[in-house]
Amino acid sequence: MNKLAVGAGLALLIAPISVNSQQAGAPTANITFDSKAKIAYLLDMQSGAVLVDKKSDTRIPPASMAKMMTVYVAFDQISKGNLALDKKIKVENATWQKWKSQGSTMFLGNGEFVSVEDLLHGIVTLSGNDASVVLAEGISGSEKAFTDLMNVTAQRIGMENSNFGTSNGWPDEGVTYVTAKDLGILGSRTIYDFPKLYDQFYGLTEFTWGGVKQQNRNPLLGKIEGADGLKTGHTEEAGYGLAGTAEQEGRRLMMVVAGLDSFNGRINESIAMMNWGFKAWTTKPLYKKGQVVGDIKVQLGSETSVEMVAPRDIGITIPKAFDGPFKTFIRYKSPLKAPFKKGDHVADLVVKPAYGQEQVMALTSSVDVEEAGFFGRAWNGFKSIFGF
Repeated sequence: MNKLAVGAGLALLIAPISVNSQQAGAPTANITFDSKAKIAYLLDMQSGAVLVDKKSDTRIPPASMAKMMTVYVAFDQISKGNLALDKKIKVENATWQKWKSQGSTMFLGNGEFVSVEDLLHGIVTLSGNDASVVLAEGISGSEKAFTDLMNVTAQRIGMENSNFGTSNGWPDEGVTYVTAKDLGILGSRTIYDFPKLYDQFYGLTEFTWGGVKQQNRNPLLGKIEGADGLKTGHTEEAGYGLAGTAEQEGRRLMMVVAGLDSFNGRINESIAMMNWGFKAWTTKPLYKKGQVVGDIKVQLGSETSVEMVAPRDIGITIPKAFDGPFKTFIRYKSPLKAPFKKGDHVADLVVKPAYGQEQVMALTSSVDVEEAGFFGRAWNGFKSIFGF
C-alpha cells in the first residue's frame, strides 16, 4: 500500500483526470473527440475518468442549468426532513407578475397553492422559471435567502468555481456563473446523494399543469439508451447548453456542453458525444459496492486501523482498443486522525493505466472510529510496541 499525502474531500470522487489525449505508449486507436461546443466535458462516473475536457474550468452563464442547483437544494431539504413533497406553496402576486411570461414557464396561476412535488416537476421537466422562484420562496422565504443557501451548498459539495444569484438562471449581469466541471460535480452528486428522488423526478418526457402539456427539452431522452437527465439551458448570452447523463450496462456518463449556437446543434453534439463515450470506451470493474479495498492505520482513535470500502461499484475506464496493464494504490492524508464516521471519505483508490493517466475513486470508512481517551491511547500504544 502506498501512503501519499493529499487533501481529503468528496470532490476528489470526480476529480478531473484527463484521458482525452494521446500519451507516449498510448494505444493507436483514436481516443479523442473534437467537440463543436465552445465548452465540453464528459465524465465516466464509475472511474472518475474525464474523457472530454474542453475549457471545463471556464466560467460560463448556466442559463436554466442553474435550476439543477435549485433542485439539489430542495432534494437536500427533503432528505433531511425539512421539506415535504406534499407541502403547498402559494404563488405570490409579485412573483406571478414577474415570471408569468419570462422565458420557460410552468403556467402557474396567481395566488394558487402548488405542492413541492408539482413544482419540482415544473422545474425539472418544464424548466419553469416561475416554478423555480416559487419553490425558492417557499423554502427560504425569499429568492435571495435561497440563493445564499444555494451558494453554501455548492461550496460544500465541491463546486469551487460557481456562484448563484438567481434560482432559475435568468441573466443577472454575470452574478450567476458556473463551470462545466462544477456542473459535472452537481449532476453526479444529485444522482449519488439522492438516488430515489433523482429517479422520481428526472427523466420524464412530459408534464401537464393547468391543462397545458409540455415536453422535456432534453435531447438525449429517447435518443440515447439509458438517458434520464438532467437539464438544458438557453439564453442569448449563454447560447445552447446541456448537462446530460445516461447509464448503459451499469456504466454512467455525465456530460456538459455549452455555448452552442443553435437548438439543432445542441441535439447533434450531445448525442454524438454521448454515443462516442459509450462506444469508444469501456469500464472494467474493480470492486463491488461495500467490498474491502485495504486498510489504513489510525492515529489517536478507538481503533488502530480501519478497513476502507468501495462506496459504490468502481472500475477503470480504458479505450475499447486497449487492454494493457495498470497499477493501483491507495492515497490518503497521513496520518489519518480520528474521529470519523462509517461512510466518510477517508482515502482514494488511484488507478494508473499503462498509458499514463491516473483515475481516482473515493474510498470510505467501514466503521465509526471515535477519538480515543487517555487510557485508550495508552493501550493502543502498548499494542503497537508489542505488535498485538
